[in-house]
Amino acid sequence: MAWVAILGLALIAIILWDVFETIILPRRVTRRFRLARMFYRWTWRPWRVVACMLHKRGRRESFLSYYGPLSLLGLFVVWAIGLIVGFAMLHYSAGSAMATSLAPNGHAGFRTDLYMSGTTFFTLGLGDVTPRTEMARLITVFEAGIGFGFLAIVISYLPVLYGAFSQREVNISLLDARAGSPPSASEMLKRLARRDDSEALEQNLREWEEWAAELMESHLSYPVLCYFRSQHNNQSWLAALTTVLDVSALLIAYGQGKLKWQAKLTFAISRHALVDLSQVLNTPPREFEEERLPAVELQELRRLLIRAELSACCAEEDQRFGELRRMYEPYACALAERLLMPIGKWAPEAHVIDNWRTSAWARISAAEFQSSAVTESEEKEHF
Repeated sequence: MAWVAILGLALIAIILWDVFETIILPRRVTRRFRLARMFYRWTWRPWRVVACMLHKRGRRESFLSYYGPLSLLGLFVVWAIGLIVGFAMLHYSAGSAMATSLAPNGHAGFRTDLYMSGTTFFTLGLGDVTPRTEMARLITVFEAGIGFGFLAIVISYLPVLYGAFSQREVNISLLDARAGSPPSASEMLKRLARRDDSEALEQNLREWEEWAAELMESHLSYPVLCYFRSQHNNQSWLAALTTVLDVSALLIAYGQGKLKWQAKLTFAISRHALVDLSQVLNTPPREFEEERLPAVELQELRRLLIRAELSACCAEEDQRFGELRRMYEPYACALAERLLMPIGKWAPEAHVIDNWRTSAWARISAAEFQSSAVTESEEKEHF
């Protein structure tokens, strides 16, 4: 039975190390073979296939939103079952030295070992099965300690995870009024760019620089957060991050002054987060099938920057702008395809109303919406 003991110890060691790397270790793990990584690879693919069969966007997003929390619970279950089986194998290799109410002195068998392992792991202490030898008692005590520690780690892990999720969603919700729903670089510049007043846009980029750094730290430590969806169907952490990169790339290529310097800092950390998350999720970059920024929309963005006196918009900067886009758009495209998170184009879609203008009962009145549109057009004329 020595080989059974070796397999049991190996199974226990693999699971405990995987728990340590997933929950306790506060850094990215680059090792390819991991139990948690295999679990998410095998469960996400069929879940994604079923989601693609749902044609209504609302139902598809609702279905996808269940995967993150359910996969987390499923991973806990896999860990627990693996540890229970591993300790049952140790009991079996030790001769199944168990005394039961039905057979006080007889041979217990593997099913009794499995039952004993389960009750010990969850610290039930029913007493209907007890170890008879010193080795069986040692295994039982060791498993009880592992089970107690495992449950404590899982309970303490959930508040940390959901705290990071909540912190991520705050800025995404703020982006609704600043860049539209879904967010776009064109809309963000229209709402934040003002002539002789670039401080608001600079401050916003500084806030998004900090948000991108926090996103990278939390999602590299806990990659399961990448699968957690935002509160609204037309928002996501990937769309927000791509929008910030779009605006930063535009200001780096065509901007000037302090705003351009802040755009470089925001672009650097945002691109770093995007690339590292692509590596963690094992998602190689790929090109968009459709151009996100047609020439007509690019000219409109140039005019917008000129009216706001944020740029002189020399044509020679087009090559620099294209180079910046190639540094992050393929990674954004790959993650959008992998996670089924659309990131949209540079300009907002027609007839799209921001989330704050809607409710569960009604949208904002047409008169109020038109009045708002007139106000925005008047602001543009002042440029």
